[in-house]
Amino acid sequence: MKVLLLKDAKEDDCGQDPYIRELGLYGLEATLIPVLSFEFLSLPSFSEKLSHPEDYEGLIFTSPRAVEAAELCLEQNNKTEVWERSLKEKWNAKSVYVVGNATASLVSKIGLDTEGAACGNAEKLAEYICSSK
Repeated sequence: MKVLLLKDAKEDDCGQDPYIRELGLYGLEATLIPVLSFEFLSLPSFSEKLSHPEDYEGLIFTSPRAVEAAELCLEQNNKTEVWERSLKEKWNAKSVYVVGNATASLVSKIGLDTEGAACGNAEKLAEYICSSK
């Protein structure tokens, strides 16, 4: 049976898209059709704000893309060294909230300690944040 898979191809460790592989195990022949495009907005503004943790009470990462934006800000503006030297510690002194475990995992890779991953969605995270203040 043939199916259309509406996503970009991503290779795993085996060099194949995991959806294609898994669907193939069940006898499905998937054709990938990339239907979405993504562009980061406001990176210069975000980068500037990320450099001034003293102006904020914390961070809220709502998705893996938000973490990717933070990584891009650090890389594109040569802030990796200052991040490691001082900014990361300053942000870790504040609350860093995340929506979901996937986002929490990515945030931890940039060295930040997270709260709220188990909430799973924005509504529950907002309740968690408000109840912890």
